[in-house]
Amino acid sequence: MKHSCAVLEKAAARASASAYSSHQRVDGALHIEFRRTRDGRTALGDLYQRAPCRVLFPTPEIGEPTLAVLLTTSGGLTGGDRTDTTLIVGPHAAATVTSQAAERIYRSLDADNEVQMRFDLTVGARAWAEYLAQETILFNGARLRRSFSARVAAEGRLLALETVVFGRSEMGEQFDTGLLHDAWQVYRDGRLVWTDALHLAGDVRRARTAPFGFGTSVAQSTLLYVGADAALRLEAVRSTLETGGGFGAASAFDGVLLVRAMAERAQELRTLMMTLVAGLRQLAGSWPARLPRIWQY
Repeated sequence: MKHSCAVLEKAAARASASAYSSHQRVDGALHIEFRRTRDGRTALGDLYQRAPCRVLFPTPEIGEPTLAVLLTTSGGLTGGDRTDTTLIVGPHAAATVTSQAAERIYRSLDADNEVQMRFDLTVGARAWAEYLAQETILFNGARLRRSFSARVAAEGRLLALETVVFGRSEMGEQFDTGLLHDAWQVYRDGRLVWTDALHLAGDVRRARTAPFGFGTSVAQSTLLYVGADAALRLEAVRSTLETGGGFGAASAFDGVLLVRAMAERAQELRTLMMTLVAGLRQLAGSWPARLPRIWQY
């Protein structure tokens, strides 16, 4: 299939730069575009992938949008690794993009090297897009700089989820040193409606466990719903947060519904977010109140 020249040029430049690294590093890229067909279906319109980034297209369950599952063939990322993911859901199309499993960010050998992850989403007019990433687990000493940018048309809708786990706490591990810079930007109808960044560096444990930080929580989630009806979903989301586990809050503004939640157990947070996502996709998109089956494994 065809792919843009810009993607290839960027890939070549990064591959050339990484050739001088003293350690073997990965420089992955993924470009996926979904389009509406003449018979009303959503089909793959464009695809480019470079290891370790890969995508699978399992058959979705009846009544579900077209499904894409992302995976990293390297089994995790470490300092100096880079991934660049572009997702486009064209006008009137409907697609769900999720990940095969939790992404692991391992300890960096060099304090100057960071894992760099970029996600760029475009949602066309009257399109429905879901980006439902499973957890990102930060090992102690990990250094991650990640950016998430979404451009949603005035009549488009986006449901996006990201979760960060501060170490495998069930195994006695914690994310105490390293770097986490997690930046978000959301544009709606060409206008920037929300931007935010979380920055933890150096003595991460001190900042992370502070009462004004995450306290005793070991995981944190960000859930976004972008659409003209965002404010109408606020009451239902707050009701779920009150009865679910963990700690969370929600607000709505400028066609954006923002949910932030955290918990003292990663599984507890996962259960809460799955409940929220299932409810939102049914209320806002009339889809089944469930997540892709891969979330159950």
